[in-house]
Amino acid sequence: MGKARSTSHALPPSEQVHPLAEDLDLVPPEEVIRRLHREDVAAVRAVRPALRGMARVARSVADALHAGGRLVYVGAGTSGRLGVLDASECPPTFGTSPSQVQAVIAGGPRAMTRAVEGAEDDAEAGARTMRRLRVGPSDVVCGISASARTPFVRGALQEARRRGAHTVLVCCGPPGPGMEADEVLLAQTGPELVAGSTRLKAGTATKLILNALTTTAFVTLGKVYRGRMVDMRPGNTKLRARAARMVAELTDLTLPAAQRLLERAGHEVKVALAMHFAGVSAEQARRRLKHSGLRDLSARGPTKAPARKPRARRA
Repeated sequence: MGKARSTSHALPPSEQVHPLAEDLDLVPPEEVIRRLHREDVAAVRAVRPALRGMARVARSVADALHAGGRLVYVGAGTSGRLGVLDASECPPTFGTSPSQVQAVIAGGPRAMTRAVEGAEDDAEAGARTMRRLRVGPSDVVCGISASARTPFVRGALQEARRRGAHTVLVCCGPPGPGMEADEVLLAQTGPELVAGSTRLKAGTATKLILNALTTTAFVTLGKVYRGRMVDMRPGNTKLRARAARMVAELTDLTLPAAQRLLERAGHEVKVALAMHFAGVSAEQARRRLKHSGLRDLSARGPTKAPARKPRARRA
């Protein structure tokens, strides 16, 4: 949606009273659930207008990560927690370093489980976090604010832009005064059934956007092959079983054979697959993966030595 500047001093949509909420405390639980579900569906629809912008941002994130930069989420309250959730899921899902996708929440780590009074109102604290992280031109800084007015996020984005980072704002209402970013991903979810409770519809839309950004970026970077998370870290029994199952499915090996291949690959799914496709050792597979994706290796098949010419028979 391009650059956005402040548009209004009016009450943010998320703070307004929903027209179907006046009797919410009078209707039976079944009706409350129905209304909440209807709002969830509205949240999904609200994301659709932002899809093109999301694709641009995902490409920017992929480019930044490929070049050694970072994606840094910044938010407060529910928005900040959603950023932390998405960032924390990237290493186990895509085998990434925790430094690649980071998240900052107003009030620090304790704000993950309890409200830290006044933290979101401190714009200078948001700016300080950007200086502390030394964000720069190689990074993408994504502010998350349902109201699009959170001072902590505003301060962070302003400092990030000053330092040359590519900035993004994920929001559910028009940006407030001073809230500027290079790209704005706006999902206009409107009033919540419980006025101001952005953990509801706005939170749902925000999570959909963050899911899409990192998933698309890492698909672009080759972290997914044929719909499987081939760079995941199999750190528990369930994930080790999933890893063996993936290798078996993608190679047509038996499960025991797939498990043996995984062991030779150091339990790295992508390395195991590259070993099978190219017919090489684990070390050679890792080298090839630096220059080729699994699609390329599976298409080429094992590298064969050139056939020797038959020797001429002696008379």
